[in-house]
Amino acid sequence: MSFQDFPWQHWAQIRGDQPALTLGHESLNWRELCQRVDALAGGFRQQGVLEGQGVVLRAKNSPEMVFALLALLQCGARVLPLNPQLPESLLQQLFPTLTINHALIFDAPLTVADINPLTLLDGEHFKVEWQPARFASMTLTSGSTGLPKAAVHTSDAHLASAAGVLAVMNYGANDSWLLSLPLFHVSGQGILWRWLLAGGCMVVRDLHPLSDALQGCTHASLVPTQLWRLLEQSHPETLREVLLGGAAIPVELTQAAQEKGINCWCGYGLTELASTVCAKRADGLPDVGKALPGREVKIVDQEVWVRADSLASGYWKAGVVVPLVNSQGWFATRDRGVLNGPRLTLIGRLDNLFFSGGEGIQPEEVERVIAVHPAVKQVFVVPIDDAEFGQRPVAVVEADEDFDLSLLSEWLPGKVARFQQPVRWLRLPDEFKQGGIKISRLQLKLWVKRVAKI
Repeated sequence: MSFQDFPWQHWAQIRGDQPALTLGHESLNWRELCQRVDALAGGFRQQGVLEGQGVVLRAKNSPEMVFALLALLQCGARVLPLNPQLPESLLQQLFPTLTINHALIFDAPLTVADINPLTLLDGEHFKVEWQPARFASMTLTSGSTGLPKAAVHTSDAHLASAAGVLAVMNYGANDSWLLSLPLFHVSGQGILWRWLLAGGCMVVRDLHPLSDALQGCTHASLVPTQLWRLLEQSHPETLREVLLGGAAIPVELTQAAQEKGINCWCGYGLTELASTVCAKRADGLPDVGKALPGREVKIVDQEVWVRADSLASGYWKAGVVVPLVNSQGWFATRDRGVLNGPRLTLIGRLDNLFFSGGEGIQPEEVERVIAVHPAVKQVFVVPIDDAEFGQRPVAVVEADEDFDLSLLSEWLPGKVARFQQPVRWLRLPDEFKQGGIKISRLQLKLWVKRVAKI
């Protein structure tokens, strides 16, 4: 679909009285949403927000954050949704390269110099001209090595990402998608732009407990551990489609969901691609499906290369957008994979590969085997330094509370090579369980290194 105005303005004109946002147990229609966004945009304009300027939006998901994000886009700003948990020391290093003019902070004050603090205040209705090729967002990559980079996307790219997913998943005007993932992650932004493209309803609620948050929702984006917990409770009857990501997906999980009338989708996505690249109905096979419409995938020297309408314009660095594509016009992802016909199977991150006694260990391969165990919710294999072997594998596991992890060391032999078998099994600490937020392997490695010394 090609919009002639901001998507929320478009839907206000043709679906004005239909539900647009559910906030807690209250609902706003598209016309009411636009009035709120118009006024907030006017307030931001009065505070000096100009087209093309960089604005930090640091907050957890909330109705106010959604309103503010849309209003800043309506001002023509380049918005950086920011994880409130990022340390100030990291921001001090990052901000000089990101050309930030303003910041709207919903929690502790930001002490970075030369950034104008914003507040939520209404003004006269305001909007710039809708230009889908204007830079709309900056999203920080996971930063597994070095400082995170800021991938810059246009509205066109976000809408292209949404269109690819909606070409295979049925989500329309009468459906409701829970904003179950943070807007400072590209997966959360994916939910927002699918909502804007389809003109359906988006639900913004406290996610604890998840079963209550999902009341009345037809769609959700979850990680496997969230779906496990949901199925253990009384899940809402309305839920029918779940897009899973973030970890290996056990067949037992998707079968249990299907028995309760929930269709599970799995896929492969990247920050640089504005979320999902490949997707399929979960079928128990190890691939992540075919490239969605508007995406192309190929393998070069075991590395996954991608070309797509949803690709970021580049990485923002001190006012310059550094291109992502290589000399052949493709984005080299650093993911290892193979293509069987059109279906992509991921082997793991090239960055995650490590060597133990001269043998290469791809952590994701071992994780997929361990994740099959019925007591395991999710698992991560990370290296720990070893004087004799160079590095050895350690498994960090989220499992049933009463399950003895040492039983896994008895269960695993014969299922993976001996050199792939973890030398230590650790339980995933609560600090890493943050409701859908992608777990950082770098942080896990640092934690394991600390624990190993004890």
